[in-house]
Amino acid sequence: MASKKITILGGGNLGAAIAEGLLKSGFAKPNQLTVTRRNLDRLQHLKEKGVTITSDNVAAIRASEIIIVALKPYNVKEVLEGLKNSFDPAKHIIISVVTGVSIQNLYTIVGNVPLFRAMPNTAIAIQESVTCLCSQHSTNEQVNYVNELFNQLGITISIDEKLMDAATVLGACGIAYALRFIRAATQGGIEIGFDAKTANLIAAQTVKGAAELLLKGNRHPEEEIDKVTTPKGCTIVGLNEMEHRGFSSSLIRGISASYNKIIS
Repeated sequence: MASKKITILGGGNLGAAIAEGLLKSGFAKPNQLTVTRRNLDRLQHLKEKGVTITSDNVAAIRASEIIIVALKPYNVKEVLEGLKNSFDPAKHIIISVVTGVSIQNLYTIVGNVPLFRAMPNTAIAIQESVTCLCSQHSTNEQVNYVNELFNQLGITISIDEKLMDAATVLGACGIAYALRFIRAATQGGIEIGFDAKTANLIAAQTVKGAAELLLKGNRHPEEEIDKVTTPKGCTIVGLNEMEHRGFSSSLIRGISASYNKIIS
């Protein structure tokens, strides 16, 4: 199923990030990619790269085989209701990256079109996303295509749809949690003597390295923590102080709060 034309309905932060990632990976050439948005001024950077930008959703859908729905949750039903006659079950695959909109919700609107839900994060723009996927009314060939698409942009994990809200919190909201840690570490670095730019670089690269240790070594975090927590050393003192102040419990409570917000 290579060389399919792709339309992204909704060129907001996530939609534009997906477009950037597809271009950088080479999975889609500029002339194979269309991004729609009401305010086209926000998409000029994509237009300059040769991507088609338009506010005409109907024309964009008819010109493509793969439709990535990156609309806001509050207007997805209204927009798709107006476009449902444009979808062809024999031609189109619909991939929704909209938070909180189930496959059943989509099916009710668009009918028996191959449907996927995908939850990437904004690191998709640099091909470093984790994308959780589930599907309905799809063939093995279509599943393989969608996995291949998102594998160009990071890693993919197939999950039950009932876990999609949890995936949103851990994988998508998780970007913000990780960045808040880096910001706090940067502030600590400034307090102990570094300038802001150097502290930020050290903190960001350290987090990147820590993640790679787990991903490449397939290890548990505590295995790597044990390697740097020597008896009476500075690392264990710092870790214990953070735990006394509620570091782990605060993070867990934050994740739970975000999840409860989605399902409420």
